[in-house]
Amino acid sequence: MSGPALHLAVELDGEGAHPAAWRRAAHSPDQFFTPRRVARVAATAENAGFTLITLDDGVLPPGAAPDPVGRIGAVERAAFVAASTSTIGIAPVVPVTYAEPFHVSSQLASLDHISAGRAGWVVTEEDRPEAARAWGRPEVADAAARARESRDGVEVVRALWDSWEDDAVIRSVATSRYLDRDRLHYIDFTGETYAVKGPAIVPRPPQGQLVVLGRPDRVPAAQLDVALVEGRDLTAVATAAAAAGTPRVFAEVEVALDTPGATAAERVADLERYAPWTDRGRLRHIGSVGQLLALLDQLKDSVDGVRLHPLVLDEDLPVLSGLVLPALVERRLVARPLPGRSLRSTLGLQRPANRFAAAAAAVQEESR
Repeated sequence: MSGPALHLAVELDGEGAHPAAWRRAAHSPDQFFTPRRVARVAATAENAGFTLITLDDGVLPPGAAPDPVGRIGAVERAAFVAASTSTIGIAPVVPVTYAEPFHVSSQLASLDHISAGRAGWVVTEEDRPEAARAWGRPEVADAAARARESRDGVEVVRALWDSWEDDAVIRSVATSRYLDRDRLHYIDFTGETYAVKGPAIVPRPPQGQLVVLGRPDRVPAAQLDVALVEGRDLTAVATAAAAAGTPRVFAEVEVALDTPGATAAERVADLERYAPWTDRGRLRHIGSVGQLLALLDQLKDSVDGVRLHPLVLDEDLPVLSGLVLPALVERRLVARPLPGRSLRSTLGLQRPANRFAAAAAAVQEESR
């Protein structure tokens, strides 16, 4: 573990974790898709001292369910937020079940450049048949095949981030050269379902490698920087964290907090009239700020961070920002991100060496 202080992430997709959260939103429906709202919510999280925000995504449009979820693409939202924030990490969800890893690599590398090294990537899967049709791709039907696509996709994306060495851009006026071609590399990846030659079309990200987050049961631990672990109680979370095998581990926690207008239980009951709050196997806190503080104090012994999923953003985020984060800072249970630091640095992760440059240096050393 990285130390006694927790890193806090918060999921900011949509209106909240509950599918009917929009019914308790504090804004008019026409504001949902506006840049102003995205910036406002991200600024609230940054000012409170969260380490990281994540933005869920999915290729499918709103469906016929009683409480459909509509959204702007996560990468697009992340790019907008990156330009209007300065310290908080930003990690969009980007599945690679059907998306081309080459394009994903370019999008995320660009996000890291825009954010000056504050970008991350949450790796997930597209498991609905409709997603395959939306992409115009054959369905990846079984769990093993989806895991393979995630594994190969992360491998390709990471290799492409290294396909430009850090000093590949030389901007030499004397020789009229922008790039040193010897510092660009083919990745020559061949998997079970596709091959990628490379190199990338975007220079290496400022962090070298973005912070990659995901579930270790879906993506090999060796490919992750942060494991997102689940469990319905503290024991289950601690067991999953101990088995993760990743540099950092974040627990997934859903939260519904008491507010000045209603208790957490009353708010949940109100939303349950419209749709159930699906049990995803995560730790769930429904109660007071004090009880949440006690829970986080217990979690710090087994995980490096927590990703919070607020019931209703417009109701829970102000409580988290105004009461929970200040109390945690006062107790030294969390540390605020500092200006000018990358997300890797904030999480205590080293900037990785470029694999191609390191290999060339090793060959030179052996030849001496």
